[in-house]
Amino acid sequence: MTQRRRVNGLLLGGLFAVSGSVCPQPTPRRPVVGVLLTDAANAASRVLPAFTRGLQELGYVEGKNIVIDIRSAAGKSQALPGLAAELVQRKVDVIFVTGPAPIRAVLAATDTIPIVALDQETGPVQAGWAQTLARPGGNLTGLFLDLPALSGKWLQLLREAAPRAKPVGLLWDSTTGAAQLDAAKVAASGLGAELIVMEMRSADDFDHALVAGLRAGMLAVMQLSSPLVSALSKQSADFVVRHRLPGLSAFRRFADEGGLLSYGPNRVRMYRRAASFVDKILQGARPGELAIEQPDQFEFVVNLNAAKALGLTIQQSLLLRADEVIQ
Repeated sequence: MTQRRRVNGLLLGGLFAVSGSVCPQPTPRRPVVGVLLTDAANAASRVLPAFTRGLQELGYVEGKNIVIDIRSAAGKSQALPGLAAELVQRKVDVIFVTGPAPIRAVLAATDTIPIVALDQETGPVQAGWAQTLARPGGNLTGLFLDLPALSGKWLQLLREAAPRAKPVGLLWDSTTGAAQLDAAKVAASGLGAELIVMEMRSADDFDHALVAGLRAGMLAVMQLSSPLVSALSKQSADFVVRHRLPGLSAFRRFADEGGLLSYGPNRVRMYRRAASFVDKILQGARPGELAIEQPDQFEFVVNLNAAKALGLTIQQSLLLRADEVIQ
């Protein structure tokens, strides 16, 4: 069942009350920020609060001078178009959206309401969502990754940590589109790496996809980014630990839960930065004139406990590049 709720005081760090006055004055209209997520539960623990904290730092307080309306598909992407339509019907001032499926739903629902997007899986120009990064030109702006560069980095790190672990099973959520997959294939070709593509479209496909990879002979796992893969970080880590496979994910939780490596953008910083786009739009800026940004901070985590369990010796040069080493 889909979830429909507003950010409450607990998410924002406290309940706020608006004090009255002796002579009541007309209450100015509070801008409404719509938020559309594939799975709010996955985002609520760490990254979504970073977005609301970013708004607070810019002077926006829920219930006082802004309203935040969150719609979540509860992991069911087929619910996204209906939720996007609800936000459009409400005539929100700006929509903050994360992930390719929610972005597609919102773009299909409106070409006038400003959209601030955060996406780790899509090239906005290649997808036709923006004319250029410097000048998007439509009603969408935000933060997007450089996918070819990141895919190559993932393969290089996995090769350095586990040089004999090939072929590499590539876990791909096909609901994100083909941009990441294409970038990974190009990077693999340049590095002479063999990939086994394991496609999934929902959480129900997860075990089947990975078991198919095992049967095809994969000796390592690299996970392409998606909101669904992020939500399944613990299950992914449990799988690679159980089957004694070196693994790499864009999401920090994978390494925290026992996976070998994680390398990806600082998501807390990205969500916090997204708040500044919302602020500029509420101040009158046009999204088509706000340059799309790419994250400038990445986190590299190495789990030495996992390496020991796999019988791997991690080179000192790799450890020195890590932001954190789990021992």
